[in-house]
Amino acid sequence: MAISVRIKELHASLPQGVTLVAVSKFHPVESLKEAYEAGQRIFGESRVQELVVKHEALPKDIEWQMIGHLQTNKVRQIVPFVSLIQSVDSVRLAECINREAERIGRVVDILLEIHVAQEESKTGWKYPELVTFLQDEGFKSLKNIRVRGVMGMATNTDDEAVIRADFEQLAKHYNELKPLFGEAFDTLSMGMSDDYELAIECGSTMVRIGSSIFGDRIY
Repeated sequence: MAISVRIKELHASLPQGVTLVAVSKFHPVESLKEAYEAGQRIFGESRVQELVVKHEALPKDIEWQMIGHLQTNKVRQIVPFVSLIQSVDSVRLAECINREAERIGRVVDILLEIHVAQEESKTGWKYPELVTFLQDEGFKSLKNIRVRGVMGMATNTDDEAVIRADFEQLAKHYNELKPLFGEAFDTLSMGMSDDYELAIECGSTMVRIGSSIFGDRIY
């Protein structure tokens, strides 16, 4: 099935209020162009070098999102153009994004990545540590980042009950944090190709879909 057909089917099937991020990492510019021509404008990448190359090669009305683990020494390369950094998982990274955004006079939208999966290898805040950070005066001084919501990944398992429990945990944390931020805090990013329908049931407002659009990754 053509990429354009998959994009149109996904847009038609997603409930109102759920945003589709086309996860285009490891896929060539030509594939992204096909998705773009089918109406897709939000793309997610997980490597800074690839994100920069694609940003330069493709139309400027695309919203580029960083969804992978971000090293502080790479932040400067994407801060001028990135529309959302989903994977903010440490004090150090939040401070670095803020500093680079302040340097060029931008406010950068971010999501707080929370660790709920059973695999310790997955990145993200432990929730109590995140709450401590958000209550700290140091966080309140970060004027060049805007927290838009929460992002997370479920455990990599075929057990639907485990996946649902992870998504429900993320949704709970999202709802607990919302009063701290007000209207701008509107994004719960969870759900990928294999589990996005379940994520939407649990309250997701943004799904990150790659292989269902582009096919298997080309490494």
